[in-house]
Amino acid sequence: MDFEIGDNVVYPHHGAGQVLKKEVKKMFGEEREYLTIKILHNDMTVMVPCENAGIAGLRRVIDEETVQKVLAVLQDELSEMPKNWNRRFKHNRDKIKTGDIYELAEVVRNLAIREYDKGLSTGEKQMFTRAKKILASELMYALEKTEDDAEAYLDDLLTSSAERLAAAAK
Repeated sequence: MDFEIGDNVVYPHHGAGQVLKKEVKKMFGEEREYLTIKILHNDMTVMVPCENAGIAGLRRVIDEETVQKVLAVLQDELSEMPKNWNRRFKHNRDKIKTGDIYELAEVVRNLAIREYDKGLSTGEKQMFTRAKKILASELMYALEKTEDDAEAYLDDLLTSSAERLAAAAK
């Protein structure tokens, strides 16, 4: 996949950003072409060798059709998760690492429902916050919203979905 300056991209562990530069740099005695990406939501800049962009999981921000599918995942019911919090944490961490937007949405949804029902451990709270930030950063670009608006939109969606599911379970 080839990326150009101005492309909105997602770096799985950090969230969505924009390609600022594409340049050849000499590092470790080797000349390579690098992408410089500005990750807006955490004010970070990352450099990724172009040849490793695919391996690193770099991809374009989702399109409108995919946004609708992601929103459907966020409103779906809780999926099966390990009962033990250690296993659940590892299970969710592994899903986030894939860089797959649907896996990320599923983790965010499951943690939102779990927080609403029973509360989360400290580690899971941190994971939930980070996963929500990553998802909101991509929705910000995909829905052309500000960072705050994208986060508020996601929070509203998760809250109404958790309330609806809790009411249906009674």
